Amino acid sequence: MTERMRATAEGAEQGGGVRTVEEIRAHFPAMERVHAGRPVAYFDGPGGTQVPRPVVDAMADYLFHHNANTHWLYPSSAETDEAIMDARHALADFLGATADEIAFGQNMTSLTFHLSRALGRGMQPGDEIVVTELDHHANVAPWQALVQERGVVLRMARMRLEDGRIDWEHFQSLVGERTRLVAIGAASNALGTITDVRRACELARQAGATSFVDAVHYAPHELVDVRAIGCDWLACSAYKFYGPHVGILYGRLDRFEALDVPKLLPAPDAAPEKMELGTQSHEAMVGAAAAVNFLASLGQGVTRRHRLRATFGELHRRGDALLTRAWDGLRAIDGIRLFGPEPGTARTPTLAFTLDGVSTGRVATALAERGLFVSNGDFYAQTVIERYAQQHDGFLRIGAACYTTMDEVERLLEGVRAVAVAR
Repeated sequence: MTERMRATAEGAEQGGGVRTVEEIRAHFPAMERVHAGRPVAYFDGPGGTQVPRPVVDAMADYLFHHNANTHWLYPSSAETDEAIMDARHALADFLGATADEIAFGQNMTSLTFHLSRALGRGMQPGDEIVVTELDHHANVAPWQALVQERGVVLRMARMRLEDGRIDWEHFQSLVGERTRLVAIGAASNALGTITDVRRACELARQAGATSFVDAVHYAPHELVDVRAIGCDWLACSAYKFYGPHVGILYGRLDRFEALDVPKLLPAPDAAPEKMELGTQSHEAMVGAAAAVNFLASLGQGVTRRHRLRATFGELHRRGDALLTRAWDGLRAIDGIRLFGPEPGTARTPTLAFTLDGVSTGRVATALAERGLFVSNGDFYAQTVIERYAQQHDGFLRIGAACYTTMDEVERLLEGVRAVAVAR
C-alpha cells in the first residue's frame, strides 16, 4: 500500500465514540444544499443515501494516482490489486464474513440475476423456489426467470396486511422436499419491516435448500452477521450506506467454490473473482470500503467490526426516536394513512404513508417546494403496493439516515400538515 493510500484508509478508520448528528453532517456536502430558499432535508435515504467526503476522497485518490487494470506486473496494477483486497476485507468486516467470500458487481440486481443463472444450472423442472410478498422485485424477478428457463416453480409466502409482516405459518407450509432455494428480504424497502431471516434460513437448511438474503435495505440500519443469520448467500448495495453505486455479494466459501458460474474462459475460476464479470469499477470498490470505514470511524472499539457494532447500536437508537416522532406526528394529521409495523417493533426508520384525496406525486412535489425531499411510487416493491391496493399511486416514503435531525422531522410534519389543510 502506498503512503497516500495508507493515509486515506487510516484517516477513515479512526474511531472516537459515536459522533453527534451535527458532527456527522459536517462530513456531507449535500447538507449545504438549499432549495426554494430552504435547507434541504433528505428523507430519500431508502432509495440512496448522500455521500460523505472521505468516500469521494478515497475514490478520487484511486482514480488520480492508482488507476489500472488488475494482475499485471507494474506498480499501479499491484496497487489496484491491493486496493481491491482491502475492499474485500472491509466489506467482510461489515458483513461478518471473510475476504474470500466477498464479490462485487454493478449492483445487487445484476449480481442476483448472475447468481440465479448459476444456481439455475443445477435445478430441474418441478424444483421449487420460495420468495415472499414483502420482497423488492430484485429478489423476485431473478428467480422468476428460472420458471421459464428451467421449469422451476415459484412459491410466494403471504404478507399480513394488518402489520406488514410475513405470515410465518404460510411461509413454513411452502418449504418442503421440492424446495431448492429460499430467497428472502431482511427488511422491506417499502414498509421498513425487518424479517427474521435467521428463521427462514434455518427452515431452508432443514429442507436441504440453499438460502439467499436480500440485505439491501437492512444493511444501512442493522449490522449484518452472516454467520448468525446462517445464510448461504447475501447481497447488499453500498449506495444505501453512504457509498457509491456498487453491489456486494457474500457467498459462503464452500458454496462459492462449488458454484458453476457463466463466465469467460480466461477469467479466474476461484472464489470470489469467479463471480465478477468483466472489468469491475475499482473506484467503486474503493468507495464501498471507504463507506464502511466512515461508519466505523463514528464508533469506538478495538477492531473495525467492534467500531461498526458501536456505531450501528447508537444509530439504531437515534433512528427509532426519529421514526416514532414521525409516526406519531403523521398519525395525528387528518387523512393520513400509515402502512407497516408500528414503532417499537422490529423495523427500520423507514415509513410509508398516503394522504386521502391527494396523489403521492402532488404531495412529494409540494414537500420538495419546502426543501423536503421524499420518495413516492412503488419502489420496485410492486407486490406490497398491490396488496394494499395502491398500485395506481403507490406510497409516500420517508427514511431517517445518520444525518437526519429531529428538527427536520418537525419540518416534514409541518409540510404534510400544510398539504393536508390545503386539500
